[in-house]
Amino acid sequence: MHAFDVLGDPVRRRILELLADGEQAAGTISEVVRAEFGISAPAVSQHLRVLRESGFVTVRPDGTRRLYAVEAAPLQEVDIWLGRFRQFWSQRLDALATELARGKRQRREPRDNPGNPGETPERRQAAESDSEEST
Repeated sequence: MHAFDVLGDPVRRRILELLADGEQAAGTISEVVRAEFGISAPAVSQHLRVLRESGFVTVRPDGTRRLYAVEAAPLQEVDIWLGRFRQFWSQRLDALATELARGKRQRREPRDNPGNPGETPERRQAAESDSEEST
């Protein structure tokens, strides 16, 4: 089965998301997936089997439990394949980062009002009047 056939299923993607946080017991995975997708325990087991047979996860026994973990190699292959297309979003993300940095810089260094950025001429005048009255 091709990697994108495996990853094309939302249940299998969710299982991988759960496993991205670390090794999980089959029962824990099954509880979460059954609650979120409303599928049966045997259906979850089938998805785990597809992930295991396609090399996306490994499984090891731990007493009566079966612990699943992500296997990096197939995901690295997907990442390499996506590398050819990364240029289409990387430039836009770089441009977005530049604009965000520019906006932060402008908020820190207001051009029109070197004092308090929230201070308007009216507020400044009122504050000056208050301080004159108190002296």
